[in-house]
Amino acid sequence: MFDSHLRLTQVSIGKLPSESVQTTRGLVLILLGTLGPKSRSVEVLEQCLTAGMSVARFDFSWLDSEYHQETLNNLRTAVKNVKKLCAVMLDTVGPELQICNKSGNSIELKADEHVTITSDLSKDSSSEVLPVNYADLSKTVKKGDTIFLGQYLFTGSESTSAWLEVMKTEGQDVVCLVKNSATLGGYVFTMHVSQVHINLPTLTEADKKIISSWGVHNNVDLVSLSYSRHAEDVRELRAFLDSQNLHDTQIFAKIENVEGLRHFDEILEEADGIILSRGNLGIDVPPEKVFLFQKRAVYNCNMAGKPAIITRVVDSMINNLRPTRAEATDVANAVLDGTDGILLGGETLRGTYPVDSIKTVGRICREAECVYNQYYHFKRILKFIGEPMSHAESVAASAVRSAIKVTAAVIVVFTTSGRASRLIAKYRPPMPVFAVVVPRLKTNSLKWSFTGTSQVGSVTSSEESGLTLALNFDYD
Repeated sequence: MFDSHLRLTQVSIGKLPSESVQTTRGLVLILLGTLGPKSRSVEVLEQCLTAGMSVARFDFSWLDSEYHQETLNNLRTAVKNVKKLCAVMLDTVGPELQICNKSGNSIELKADEHVTITSDLSKDSSSEVLPVNYADLSKTVKKGDTIFLGQYLFTGSESTSAWLEVMKTEGQDVVCLVKNSATLGGYVFTMHVSQVHINLPTLTEADKKIISSWGVHNNVDLVSLSYSRHAEDVRELRAFLDSQNLHDTQIFAKIENVEGLRHFDEILEEADGIILSRGNLGIDVPPEKVFLFQKRAVYNCNMAGKPAIITRVVDSMINNLRPTRAEATDVANAVLDGTDGILLGGETLRGTYPVDSIKTVGRICREAECVYNQYYHFKRILKFIGEPMSHAESVAASAVRSAIKVTAAVIVVFTTSGRASRLIAKYRPPMPVFAVVVPRLKTNSLKWSFTGTSQVGSVTSSEESGLTLALNFDYD
């Protein structure tokens, strides 16, 4: 059974893990790092890029455009210094509920005590009262509903996350019972209500303002659409990006609740890729069900040839230098399932060890990739596609098959839109895919394929040979 999708013959039990497989090749899976206070200096960013980060995520639920612009300027300097490409992802806020703590002082919540969540933003935050940015909360929740609070999402195992149970509603107030003691720090805490529809737009006016200013100014490569719930959410964002002349910007729909899971297939059809926000999903669905949804979502993405990204993999590394055994195994199994990317959030945003988190996840992924049975997955995709195949699918599949048979070092793809290179990457070749783009495509989004060492090249004049460009490119 295991040999069907793992190349276990590559592993020697008698050797040390570091000696059991050949790990000299570059990392295939994509590593995304969320940039923040602990990862915004040029020096740290250079280390993050060298460690393997190839997409920088800017989370606009934290701080303002000016702060993120300074961080991006530092990133550009770091990219230039270390000569490594890095795509830019803008993460929308969406219908995210936030507790506002104007003072910034820590708030202590004690188990078995009561706290009131109110939509009256004029009130100050305390251990008795928490103001939220949603006027209809008391009309939305009912007795017995669960509410989770955290500084940066929730792990369920740290002292900075709180679990509340709704006891009653009084006007615009919601009275809750605190289920676990927690310390809430910072100016903003994220709030999530389990399995409750929040009557707010997925793409808010604030999101549009950020995209039309910061996003357009920086020509962002990717937009992560938070709390994607319907295909129409993606279509609305696509239309807005087009109106801002961001035609090449790719959309990654972030699935964070049951509503998004129910409409997963239609969302996948419209989006360029999927991000599974496992922290929020773990609140909305029973923990024992999360792995089933994850495996099915990754499989569907693989068959569609679209990237699948997962989050919340090494939460313990926010404060510790090493991940737990469970976390390390989780990362490896995600790679073997066909996951295309790992998104690090709090680990790089506010964690003590942002660079070590990237290095550690990268090493685990590289080990898993060495026993990843590419041929098994290649056959699985072919079976799913069936016959007759389209001309483009046939060419892509044949190219990958031929490259494997002759043990090619690289696959060179000439493309005008990037579609051909993404089709090639869909069949998961074990070698890099190099896309030579004609005419020039001003985006790094072609890195978004399974073959993470893919780069964007361009032919800028008729005198320049695209083949020469590809052959002379430094793949290291």
